[in-house]
Amino acid sequence: MSQTKASSDSATILVVDDDREIVEALSIYLHEAGYTVRRAHTGREALEQLDTENIDLVLLDIMMPELDGIRATQRIRDSYNLPIILISAKSEDQDKIFGLSVGADDYITKPFNPQEVIARVRAQLRRYTVLGTRPDDDRVYTSGGLVLDDRAKTCTIDGEEVRLTQSEYRILAFLMQNKGRVFSTSAIYEAVWKTESMGSENVVSVHVFHIREKIEPNPRNPIYLKVFWGRGYMIEDLDPKPGEDGT
Repeated sequence: MSQTKASSDSATILVVDDDREIVEALSIYLHEAGYTVRRAHTGREALEQLDTENIDLVLLDIMMPELDGIRATQRIRDSYNLPIILISAKSEDQDKIFGLSVGADDYITKPFNPQEVIARVRAQLRRYTVLGTRPDDDRVYTSGGLVLDDRAKTCTIDGEEVRLTQSEYRILAFLMQNKGRVFSTSAIYEAVWKTESMGSENVVSVHVFHIREKIEPNPRNPIYLKVFWGRGYMIEDLDPKPGEDGT
């Protein structure tokens, strides 16, 4: 199931946190930026809102009663294709990483800067809207047995479809479109999210790790997505396998 796309100036944001003061503060910032805001205080309440409201993005705290943010992210991803930004305390790095691995698109660290919150929300909505509504560009990118079809928004390895999260797809698409070129984590973040990285390079590294787990026959010895220590990441420009180059 997927939500109807909305432009950034008409988007509805669901703010989920058991701390009512944080929910109120985020609601004020978002409302002043022109967004419609819905509120929830547990993961279960968030799921109920998603079932009844047309939500365009979820801001989701990790530590909550009843259903925490990690499990709520998994449940949301089972049914909805929309951006999820985790809200995390600095001491919860492992939870942030796990949250990204199960489908979150980004995270904000407490205490947060209001302008950073708005910038990240805008970036996610912009990417979500563009990916959901732009015309097909008839581009299919290949590297050996790896094929990314940007018309159908699919990825296959030797003909077998690979399920990628929205953020994983965007990163892989960017690298596939620029095969043979090395990009730093900051450059990838800024190209994919269309905003300054603001110290979020680790987001890219986590997503790349999971992309490699999904596309590489042996992630410890990758043939497609290569790391160049101190420089960044690159998709190898390999010759397509017979029958996978459109001929």
